Amino acid sequence: MSNQRQQKPTLTGQRFKTRKRDEKERFDPTQFQETIVQGLNQSGTDLEAVAKFLDASGAKLDYRRYAETLFDILVAGGMLAPGGTLSDEMTCTEFCLFKAQEDVETMQAYAQVFNKLIRRYKYLEKGFEEEIKKLLLFLKGFTESERNKLAMLTGILLANGNISASILGSLFNENLVKEGVSAAFAVKLFKSWLSEKDINSVAGSLRKVGMDSRLLELFPANKRSCEYFCKYFTDAGLKELSDFGKNQQSIGARKELQKELHEQMLRGEPLKDIIAYTREELKKNNISEKTMIGMIWGSVMSTVEWNKKEELVTEQAIKHLKQYSPLLKAFTSQGLSEVTLLLKIQEYCYDNIHFMKAFQKIVVLLYKANVLSEGAILKWYNDAHLAKGKSVFLEQMKQFVEWLKNAEEATICL
Repeated sequence: MSNQRQQKPTLTGQRFKTRKRDEKERFDPTQFQETIVQGLNQSGTDLEAVAKFLDASGAKLDYRRYAETLFDILVAGGMLAPGGTLSDEMTCTEFCLFKAQEDVETMQAYAQVFNKLIRRYKYLEKGFEEEIKKLLLFLKGFTESERNKLAMLTGILLANGNISASILGSLFNENLVKEGVSAAFAVKLFKSWLSEKDINSVAGSLRKVGMDSRLLELFPANKRSCEYFCKYFTDAGLKELSDFGKNQQSIGARKELQKELHEQMLRGEPLKDIIAYTREELKKNNISEKTMIGMIWGSVMSTVEWNKKEELVTEQAIKHLKQYSPLLKAFTSQGLSEVTLLLKIQEYCYDNIHFMKAFQKIVVLLYKANVLSEGAILKWYNDAHLAKGKSVFLEQMKQFVEWLKNAEEATICL
């Protein structure tokens, strides 16, 4: 037996060389900040040079790791401590958003710097949006001028689609709202946004993230009313936003009303009580009769589980609508309301294929119940109908319309 020591097994492998150009230098936040600050100081107020510097620096600096530091410096000149004050421990620069001139042209130029940076390094998108949310929470720590610049920049970024309107959620912070900071900031922000896009575009962006129904939260609870909202923004020169808020309030009220109508019908409340409630809500919320009849029709038709067979659904519909004809009659006192109801019936019968053959019978029923007048039916037939199912429904109504025109007091076998 050999006395020679047995060698221990060793791990062996192949070392791969990395090209120098593929290596990224790793910095701690201090070194990263000093490098960015130095570059900004060298570029000065030339924002084209700033954009080029940031573009080139991304190849060797770790933007992914230090995104928050990068955006803090570009906005405030240095790293921000909690609350929005600049950290004393690190070098700062005077060449940043907060130290720039407070005018639209300069803010648009800064928006381009951020736009180019994020387009070049797509992974910064999420970090940039988080940065804006954080900055909005720090508003109390900034001067009035700094807030104004941030508001103008944010409005431009929203208009350009660089950030989502969900960032506005930060403005609903209780402390910012209580001291009026949120509302004042929103004035500057929306003025900036609306100078770039129209109110329909702004409304679309707000709706997309559910912010359209939350704007009242910019104000304290004791001032959270549509009247206060409208007056505040009208006085601030933002009547478009004021009108939008009023419209949103009306939409919200209509949704609540339609829900309540639906529930009252399901509970089988007496029609006289439903009519009284509906009239009161119409007056209170300033809803037109034309709008109301559309809501009532929707509620009436949504309370039934309809038969899937054409020959049975017509009979079911006639029976159901006969029951609710007094409710429909109460809110068709105007010709425009009657035509609106006819359009709603046409749309419903077209969208629900089992009702295609029921249209004429529904109209005749409502005519006999004095819900629809001869004039409204003729108006619909001649030029007020929709394109949906037009040929089918006009053909169904042809005989009845001829009767209306030629034999007012005759009877018709239907």
